[in-house]
Amino acid sequence: MAAKTEVWQGTLALMVLKTLETMGPLHGYGIARRIEQTSGQRLAVNYGTIYPALLKLEQEGYVRSEWGVSENHRKAKFYKLTRAGRKQLEREARDWEQATAILARFLAPVAGRGEG
Repeated sequence: MAAKTEVWQGTLALMVLKTLETMGPLHGYGIARRIEQTSGQRLAVNYGTIYPALLKLEQEGYVRSEWGVSENHRKAKFYKLTRAGRKQLEREARDWEQATAILARFLAPVAGRGEG
């Protein structure tokens, strides 16, 4: 099994927003585990990263939190995507799709590509 890598700079917020859109309200631990699961266990999300990211997203108005009870009957803060968060998710997804398409052009073989 390959070693896990840290989440790339600038992608955590997008992954958190997409996870909440897909899964609905989750607590921080659940969000981190889902990101790792979705990555095929290739990414490692540590708690020193996920909670500051959630706090920042909440301060920006992209997520809302409220206390609830987790699956193991412990008090936990659950995060939910807001309307502003959905719009931000669309913007960030579009930006990343454009950035990866540009990068793919640099990584693609040059043969067969028209110069000009």
